[in-house]
Amino acid sequence: MRIFSRRAREKVVISILMMLTAVAVIPLFWIVGSIVWNGASVMSIEFLTSLPAPFGSSGGGIGNAIVGTLMINCFASAWGIPLGILTGIYLSEYASAGRLSFIVRSVVESLSGVPSIVIGLFAFTVIVLTVRHYTGIAAALALGLMMIPLVAKATEESMKVVSNDLREAAIALGIPKYNVTTRIVLSMAKGGIISGSLLAFARISGETAPLLFTSLFSFYWPTGIDQPIATLQVLIYNYAISGFGDWVSKAWGASLLLVMMVLVINVAVRMLGRKKY
Repeated sequence: MRIFSRRAREKVVISILMMLTAVAVIPLFWIVGSIVWNGASVMSIEFLTSLPAPFGSSGGGIGNAIVGTLMINCFASAWGIPLGILTGIYLSEYASAGRLSFIVRSVVESLSGVPSIVIGLFAFTVIVLTVRHYTGIAAALALGLMMIPLVAKATEESMKVVSNDLREAAIALGIPKYNVTTRIVLSMAKGGIISGSLLAFARISGETAPLLFTSLFSFYWPTGIDQPIATLQVLIYNYAISGFGDWVSKAWGASLLLVMMVLVINVAVRMLGRKKY
């Protein structure tokens, strides 16, 4: 009787867990399904490669926003990821119990909790108000700041997983500390660092608030990072609230493209996580 009661309770618990899982998963599939359903119909070569059509006209595309998004994300990654990796190396290998390490760790943890709109306002104040026009440089600054704590934490945790026996053996052989860090520990931890960097790239690919304060928007092809630049995030925002049917459809298409980009990055991270380095 006790065995039957135990099995009955187990089935009840499993059923409750499955229901809770469904509650968590169904909204995700609902959102993704809506994006695919509404966005797939506008996908075409013209949509992906041409400039937006004038307001009130049909046709055109989001090619400039795709290029602008990649430009800003790459510039942000070009300085945010290296600085995040260096910060993570310091926290993992060189930080002691002193005041400097406490300050660095506190800054990194605090920066990770700052709302993106506040970071955008900071970039607006520092750069946009100084040069007196919207610019992609300010956007790259804001997004790069958002990447630093994510990459730093991933680097620190990945390097801490490396066994201390490797460090001690290398030092016993007379290898300098910096060579142990860069050639042994960093090499062993590179899988986690790459995964963290990709996740940081995916994170900034969905941020809109900092871009509204910095790069704003443009209906033309970007010719430099020092000017207003169209991005997918701001395009989706502008088109979705326009009330113009063709622009709303294009907002769904841009949303689908952005979701696909993030999905590809997440799949790449999972593949890297399974790979043995």
